[in-house]
Amino acid sequence: MSKNRITEIGEIDSISGNSISVKLFDNIKSNMPIINGVVYRIGQIGSFVRIPLGYANLYGIVTQIGSAAIPENLKEAVVKDYDSLKNTRWINIVLAGEQIGRKFERGVTQYPTTGDKVHLVTINDLDIIYGGYEDSNSITIGNISASESLDAKLDLDKLISRHCAIVGSTGSGKSNSVSVLLEAIAKRNFPSSRVLVIDPHGEYNDALSNYSRVIETNPKEVINKLNIPFWALPFNELMSIFSGNLNDSQLEYIREKLVNAKIESAKTNKLDVPEESITADTPIPFSIKKLWFELDDYERLNFESDRKTKSKLISKGDIESLKSNEYPPTGLGASAPFLNNSRKGILRFLDSVRNKIKDNSYSFMFNPGEFTPDVDGKTKKDIDSLLYNWLGNTLPLTILDLSGIPSEIMSSISGTLLKIIYDGLFWGVNTKVGGKNQPLLIVLEEAHSYLKAGENSISSRTVQMIAKEGRKYGVGLLLVTQRPSELDETVLSQCGTMVALRMNNSKDRGHIRSAVQDELQSMVDLLPSLRTGEALISGEAVKIPSRIKFYKIANSPKSSDPKASQKWIEKIEGTEEEYKKLLKSWRNKNYKL
Repeated sequence: MSKNRITEIGEIDSISGNSISVKLFDNIKSNMPIINGVVYRIGQIGSFVRIPLGYANLYGIVTQIGSAAIPENLKEAVVKDYDSLKNTRWINIVLAGEQIGRKFERGVTQYPTTGDKVHLVTINDLDIIYGGYEDSNSITIGNISASESLDAKLDLDKLISRHCAIVGSTGSGKSNSVSVLLEAIAKRNFPSSRVLVIDPHGEYNDALSNYSRVIETNPKEVINKLNIPFWALPFNELMSIFSGNLNDSQLEYIREKLVNAKIESAKTNKLDVPEESITADTPIPFSIKKLWFELDDYERLNFESDRKTKSKLISKGDIESLKSNEYPPTGLGASAPFLNNSRKGILRFLDSVRNKIKDNSYSFMFNPGEFTPDVDGKTKKDIDSLLYNWLGNTLPLTILDLSGIPSEIMSSISGTLLKIIYDGLFWGVNTKVGGKNQPLLIVLEEAHSYLKAGENSISSRTVQMIAKEGRKYGVGLLLVTQRPSELDETVLSQCGTMVALRMNNSKDRGHIRSAVQDELQSMVDLLPSLRTGEALISGEAVKIPSRIKFYKIANSPKSSDPKASQKWIEKIEGTEEEYKKLLKSWRNKNYKL
């Protein structure tokens, strides 16, 4: 009883739903009482209070302090009789969970009443609140800000199956937080863990080098080369890579030719796919060079005087080198050779196709090594090898480094990559490597750059599909962004866990506010004052909304800021040669030259 007296700070005055107004006692001698040698602060935003109810203890989070926390029915009285009430102190709390014995659970089964006493929370109480995680399905990512002796833990199952978002302004410690979280998963040494990181800027190659295999467009070893075969892309995404506007008739013409090429390839390669089920989107290998050559030839050919016989070639073209057949010039007036009047007018578009196929920066797509089809559509390896390369890694993490991919097709390529993975796990759900038997966590770094709100791109559509249905098939999302306001709201609302680091932009905070439960929205106003590497975590993966400080990763991600005072003090020799290297890297679009 004496212990309870020491920790008592006030009593409940009014209750409105889950929001409770507490009047603090006038006889509290200090806002910083000392209990058992530990200094506590009363009424910190985001701190906890305890309400004993028989054998149970209810815990609440402080959301308001001072005049804003005064109950509505008393505010008018305060205005009339300010002098008598000016020294009265109030706090507003939101019920968060309940403790019975040594077990704490989120949510409450009973509510307090007016007059019930409210206590400050001690270190022992915090240990109960933040403890109770099972070692088998939890990871430790940092310390609780209120007491750095307490570990900050996350429920791994709910983190993955219910999706998660990590948001924060530039410089808030976002990349470090992602690295710490992924390292914590990797250190658990699960023999069959699968985490795939989609990394547009190559930030995590060094930070997670001990636990990951990096697959990139310009690797040192061929086995680590990022290949995304053009024939695995849906038709519309493949067409969007090339410049030039096509009308509906031209588009349907090319679609029909492409479907015929896939049907012929399926027959030649004896693929077990019914002909009638093959569409322009079916991932069947075909020779894009042969398709280009046939389309180009039809646009260029002309006819002899009978208007049926093709003119003889002046120069024979070549499929492999993408050299066009050359015909004699069309005659003037009624003289032969005559123009092909049924041509489709797509020569300019076909020039764009040829340029893209020959562009080295697109070699990961049009010359994807052993996934490149020959003239008959035969490949040495199929998509099963591609998926095994991405998902069958013996290390816990696989990083797909997209930094070598042209920015103008980043959205299309990242979306296609995700669609290949999700479709494979969706249709292979009953296999041993399907998502239900071997769950997959997909980390989308810089998600705002290719997941724009209101955009009907393949990346947006695919991520929305995973966000809505992924947990049923064992596919979880971890979105990482500095601009949540630019993210699709549907996807953000599906994230069961929200990790919010320091955020200064009011528009971005507004999106975070809409994603957390109503009673805790006032806590979002704390975001601008968080320290670097400090975050508010709420949602499924934590027992209670928590303010935590992430550990510091040993190898900083590439996104960490260079320190000018240290770099400028170093003398650089041979700067002229370095600028030559710079130009070479620029021209080759390869920063590793």
